[in-house]
Amino acid sequence: MSVLRSLVQSVRDGAIEVIDLTAPLSSRTPILRLPEPFGNTIPFRLEEISRYDDRGPAWYWNDIHTGEHTGTHFDAPVHWVTARDGQDVSQVPPASLLAPAVVLDFAAEAGKDADFLLQIDHVKEWERTHGPLPDGGWLLYRTGWDTRSGDQDAFLNADETGPHTPGVSVECARWLAEETPILGLGVETVGTDAGAAHSFEPAFPCHSFLLGAGKYGLTQLRNLDRLPASGAVVLAPPLPIVGGSGSPVRVLALVER
Repeated sequence: MSVLRSLVQSVRDGAIEVIDLTAPLSSRTPILRLPEPFGNTIPFRLEEISRYDDRGPAWYWNDIHTGEHTGTHFDAPVHWVTARDGQDVSQVPPASLLAPAVVLDFAAEAGKDADFLLQIDHVKEWERTHGPLPDGGWLLYRTGWDTRSGDQDAFLNADETGPHTPGVSVECARWLAEETPILGLGVETVGTDAGAAHSFEPAFPCHSFLLGAGKYGLTQLRNLDRLPASGAVVLAPPLPIVGGSGSPVRVLALVER
């Protein structure tokens, strides 16, 4: 049996489970809110064209209104000024959209401290137990934040000082970008950076360093608790929007059972 036929058969007989890591996209999907004078994305919205009526008697379809960075989405390097001449979302090599993945689980820590930051030592300790980070693979960072995704206010968790959501320290972001072989970083929060990252130096270090290094981001993931610490394979194909800085994406994980 060929490799591809074996893969399909393994999915059908349950030897490989397909796990959806994508949050459903709707008008209730939480979106990032930036303070004035910065521009903001629009909420997701469907606009009906026809639904088995005079506008189209046998078909139903909609226009969609959304931002590139709404819901579970893919960050291309050109999204950030440090990669202003980098790949747009249509230029990401197709082979990069199928990659191994590891999960670093810090949900317990983030549950106690909404401003919890992943540090280099956390990653190195994980490597001592599970082995090296995957060459050309995803680091998926679990914080348990997906449990808040049904509530915009709880998901952003903002007060008078700004949002409070877990993320990655400046030092760790630089290290992941410059000294590890990962393809990119995936998170459960609204963006790859911590809620307080606007006050870091540099601001938004995951965006600055990782995208600046030509790596990628995945955000608003869910079901990371169903993945093993290592051994999963992730498919993350964004829409190939010419000139686009990102795109909503359906993220699937393949896990051997």
